[in-house]
Amino acid sequence: MKNAKFALIFILIALVSLLYLLWMPDLSKLRKENPKKTALMEYREKALKEKRRPYRVNQIWVPLSRISPYLIKAVLIAEDDKFWKHEGFDYEAIQKAIEEDIKAKKFKLGGSTITQQLARNLYLSPEKSLIRKISEAVITWRMEQVLSKKRILELYLNMVEWGDGIFGVEAASRHYYGKPSSELNPEEAARLAAVLPNPRKYNPIGDQRYVIHRSNIIYRIMIQRGIVIPEYKEVTENAKSPPY
Repeated sequence: MKNAKFALIFILIALVSLLYLLWMPDLSKLRKENPKKTALMEYREKALKEKRRPYRVNQIWVPLSRISPYLIKAVLIAEDDKFWKHEGFDYEAIQKAIEEDIKAKKFKLGGSTITQQLARNLYLSPEKSLIRKISEAVITWRMEQVLSKKRILELYLNMVEWGDGIFGVEAASRHYYGKPSSELNPEEAARLAAVLPNPRKYNPIGDQRYVIHRSNIIYRIMIQRGIVIPEYKEVTENAKSPPY
């Protein structure tokens, strides 16, 4: 009985993967073209239209070279610390997410890498389902074959949602801090990175406990790795408190 179930699941996965490969989006265009509209933008727009509320996308494209290195590092720490090493999937994170799903008796399957998030934002619905996860996996695998890591990161940082109608780091930086993303300091970078799990719920410039706690963790990791050189006062204060 168990073997039959596993065989059925395998056939289903193989069938969906084959069907999806037949109408796989042309990812090679992403090497030089910047997408104008994503599936996530369309999803948000449709949801607000049904509620008869206006929706405007705030997005400003910038090359990776014009984004603060602090922000890039902070986002990688927060969202995908193994980004430069994996090939699209963090198997340890996926295994942990599956174990948590089994305990909670719910299908969430987190542990998404930056490449997976980009695939989902560009082409798929945010609604959770097995078919969506399979489709996401196929696009992710192909994306890692077609695009360089730098290009994947550049696309992600320009397209990730950072609040209602706010997409990409440049729009987020100007909206929350009134300056271009190239001028973000380490604290601001950590704050922006901290809200990415749920940018429509959390505000990087607010006083929400979750944002303060998570941004402090990200900032301390940046110090530990030498990304940020702390001031003398900060060093002496940290010496008095237990290490993270």
